[in-house]
Amino acid sequence: MKTEGAVSFGEKLAASDQFVALFKEGMDLVGAAAAYLDGEGRKEAQALPRPVALAYAVESMRLTTRLMQIASWLLLQRAVNEGELSRAEAASEKRRIRLARQDAVSSEDLLTELPRRLCELVELSLRVQARIRHLDGLIYDPAPGARPSMPKSPVAGQIAQLQAAFAQDSRV
Repeated sequence: MKTEGAVSFGEKLAASDQFVALFKEGMDLVGAAAAYLDGEGRKEAQALPRPVALAYAVESMRLTTRLMQIASWLLLQRAVNEGELSRAEAASEKRRIRLARQDAVSSEDLLTELPRRLCELVELSLRVQARIRHLDGLIYDPAPGARPSMPKSPVAGQIAQLQAAFAQDSRV
């Protein structure tokens, strides 16, 4: 919940020059990855031994997915900044975007055999994603002190009663 008259640091940051720089960096990374995967990366993948080629396919697919989510989030925030969407509309649309961190799934041995440029793109995408996840939290997650208190679970009360009953039985 937003406190009346309070200014959200995340919203201010999303409308700042830092966001413009992050937007450019993210979209440039999307373009660089697409160019690599469609060009030099495709040639490099053909020369890899089968297990490494499989790891290349998995990691490049995860990279592509991560970058599409990054691009979607950046475009959504830009639409808010340009007045095309309200923050509430963006929050609703944002539910379709998955920003969960995805580390490499290939073994360390296979990762060392992957083309260097793919590994660089994966690392850069993880860094950009971490910055976006942080900014997303500032914008869409209320400050810890501003969060409404959660009602107590009725099950928690029952569990507490059971624990108390078992504690009495063990003392007898």
